[in-house]
Amino acid sequence: MNTYSRFPLTLVRGKGCWVRDERGRRYLDAVAGIATCSLGHSSRALRQALGSQLKTLQHVSNLYGIAEQEELARWLVAHSCADSVFFCNSGAEANEAAIKLARKHGHQRRGIERPVILTAAASFHGRTLAAVTATGQPKYHRGFEPMVEGFDYFPYNDLPALEALLARHEAAGPAVAAVLIEPLQGEGGVIPGDPEFFQRLRQLCSERDILLILDEVQVGMGRSGQWWGYEHLGITPDAFTLAKGLGGGHAIGALLVQKSADVFEPGDHASTFGGNPFACRAGLTVAREIERRGLLQNVNERSEQLQEGLESLVQRFSDHLIGVRGWGLLLGVVIRPDSDWNAPQLAKAAIEKGLLLVAAGPTVLRIVPPLVISRREVRLLLERLEATLSSLG
Repeated sequence: MNTYSRFPLTLVRGKGCWVRDERGRRYLDAVAGIATCSLGHSSRALRQALGSQLKTLQHVSNLYGIAEQEELARWLVAHSCADSVFFCNSGAEANEAAIKLARKHGHQRRGIERPVILTAAASFHGRTLAAVTATGQPKYHRGFEPMVEGFDYFPYNDLPALEALLARHEAAGPAVAAVLIEPLQGEGGVIPGDPEFFQRLRQLCSERDILLILDEVQVGMGRSGQWWGYEHLGITPDAFTLAKGLGGGHAIGALLVQKSADVFEPGDHASTFGGNPFACRAGLTVAREIERRGLLQNVNERSEQLQEGLESLVQRFSDHLIGVRGWGLLLGVVIRPDSDWNAPQLAKAAIEKGLLLVAAGPTVLRIVPPLVISRREVRLLLERLEATLSSLG
């Protein structure tokens, strides 16, 4: 079906941070499946682990215990604020599970008949119907009305607006079940959360027994230079969602919850493929490789190198570029509003220079390479980006 606006490029194989097209041309991949291929392409560790897994079990039903699922859940709980995990297959599915959790919390814990979930303008939470309703971007709603009821929106990082919206909804008593928000807005323009805003948000949610749910689908699993985005904000959420980098290129998602927020009971939610042995083996391998190879340190070192180089390019091309923002290896180059450049145009032009990049809206060029990118590869990335910008004049 015609659901994707694709670049005129077909990729057929890859290794590390490099991919090749059907003509054999190599590209430095700073898209990584949109922040997904944490260990790069054709990782030896993943090849070995998943090859071995296929010799034992690839899928069984959640009617039975699944050792790999339980092992991955233990790892996630040990390395986060969560106490338990529900596994699914994507970020949208994880957020759908979070929305159901929030609604049940609203009914059961706050006595709300028609619970409301607050989310941020310019957010992105997925394409399924409830998740896209939670997404605070009207362009994703058009043509799919009526949207799911029970959502309202506030400007990201805007504390007075959030407080006013919350007060309006709760004027006659409990009405809000949860706030669902990204610690860093990815698709919305690579906008980091403001710690002051998030700490006050945490306080407001705690005071009213409103769940604070973080969408860590893009920023979680080490991409920010910490395991989780919330570590940059000085808070802990009641629940958070994962996908993308957790599987290193294999389909897996997860909803992680603290015990106090876990209102699900058997039968409340389920997934045929969620938490299957193959996907969980991929997640375990990614987690252990990040630890074994010290990739959080690499993310921070390469981020510093990349930001320094990008700032130099911003100064050189100041008629068109205005700044750099983000965390770790989720960075955005911001285009001036009065420039005749746009982010999709730059991403397309970069292909000709052997570099893959991705837009985050019309005015932000996103750079999300594998977490294994080397010092030399960052240098090449900057050289190819400079060549791209120079070619546009």
